[in-house]
Amino acid sequence: MGKAGWDGASRQTFVDGRWHDGSPAVLAADSHAVWLGSAVFDGARAFDGVCPDLARHAARVVASATTLGLDPCVDAATIEALAREGIARFPAGTPLYVCPMFVAESGFLVPEAASTRFVLTLRVSPLPEPTGFSACISPFRRPARDMAPTDAKAACLYPNIARAVADARARGFDSAIVLDPAANVAEFAFTNLFFASDGVVHTPAPNGTFLDGITRQRVIALLRSAGITVEERAVNLVEVISAEEVFATGNYAKVQPCTRLETRALQPGPIYRLARRLYFDWARAEGG
Repeated sequence: MGKAGWDGASRQTFVDGRWHDGSPAVLAADSHAVWLGSAVFDGARAFDGVCPDLARHAARVVASATTLGLDPCVDAATIEALAREGIARFPAGTPLYVCPMFVAESGFLVPEAASTRFVLTLRVSPLPEPTGFSACISPFRRPARDMAPTDAKAACLYPNIARAVADARARGFDSAIVLDPAANVAEFAFTNLFFASDGVVHTPAPNGTFLDGITRQRVIALLRSAGITVEERAVNLVEVISAEEVFATGNYAKVQPCTRLETRALQPGPIYRLARRLYFDWARAEGG
């Protein structure tokens, strides 16, 4: 872990103005966030002494709170500062998942904005090895923006994601490709989707049905800076199934190759390897 003899908790929580070892009780069973789903969160990663795009993750959780009618009672700059304070509570270089949240305590149907609380958790969480993942086609779809708060990283969206993953696992896969209401490809169940053919990278254009991931945006910018054409557009499922290589981006695992799509085996390709190298080179040099 980097600090000999460290005996701290594997999780640190900041709530109500102070730090706690572990995960203290925060919400009652009848809190609005538990009962009616008024909770938003974001996720950042700390590893190797950096925390890439932390400021953008902090800003997004504030925006998500506003979308759900919560009061973002802590601003983005303060969230970033608290996250860095929390990271420093662990041995240097510890791989962490950094999760700021806003939750509502009260209200009936509509959350009472004034009851919003801020909670920040950090937990030890190694980055997954880039061994690849398998995916099937999900029978479940992403909702449109007039069906759910799709422009927020809201906890209420995740049961739909969870059932897509549960269905995929029951069929022997790790994840799933999820379509949007118009039957275009939206994303993998919980990561953004990319594929490459003839040296060109393609990815579904954000259309209000899935979150335009921060890692997604970063990888697109890095690939374009390296001279790779990246097209953001409506994507047909057949294109993905027949692609030369398929990969995913997301905060939790960053850049990972898809190595099996339904019955088709895939190899990690040169563009995936470039994307992963560019991301981690950037993160370790400039990621904060």
